Amino acid sequence: MDDFDVKPVLESLFFVSDSPIRLEALVEILPESNKEAILEGIRQIQAEYGDHSKGIELTEIAGGYQFRTKPGWAEWVNRLKKAKAVKLSQAALETLAIVAYRQPVIRPAIEEIRGVDTGSVLHTLLEKGLIKIMGRKDLPGRPIVYGTTRAFLELFSLNSVSDLPKLQEIQPTPAPEEISREEKSPQEMSPEEISPQEISPEKISEEEILKTETEKVTPHQDLSMDKGEE
Repeated sequence: MDDFDVKPVLESLFFVSDSPIRLEALVEILPESNKEAILEGIRQIQAEYGDHSKGIELTEIAGGYQFRTKPGWAEWVNRLKKAKAVKLSQAALETLAIVAYRQPVIRPAIEEIRGVDTGSVLHTLLEKGLIKIMGRKDLPGRPIVYGTTRAFLELFSLNSVSDLPKLQEIQPTPAPEEISREEKSPQEMSPEEISPQEISPEKISEEEILKTETEKVTPHQDLSMDKGEE
């Protein structure tokens, strides 16, 4: 319908929804409109609520759109809701970071990077809904494969895992004395020019996390979790 104003309808839908609404769902809910008009309505709402005088904003998150409180007003919202912040231990954060950057990933690969058993930590992250079982890998013992969930994206205000910061962006700036003696950095040298002393444990961990899983992953269908994998 040419005279159908989709913007107030979208605004109402985003207001009542407690989770991000995908564009595909909006197209299905609004047969009176079309994808292009819906996207234009979303842009108008984002521009309107982007004003600093507004307490909420329309955010693209976890593959959908959702009204969220602007960070500057979170203190007062927490007073009303008395919501408890999600608390994660250092071990849980490290394990979650490995799963996020290297997914799909199996438990032995996580433990190889961390150097300790991660069974209880993985169980905790599963209980909190931040990671999920994606299937089993075609390896001896058919180990369980882990990945992150939409709840993980929502918690960290990410639209997709591709929005995670690059590891190079969060590496600490090296001190002047740690800078290479030569004009070339180790990254610019050929393998023959790099000595073992020039590869720090931090570098090794970064390279391990950035590896991609190349083995085949079997889709998760009617899986029962082995007690040893919990």
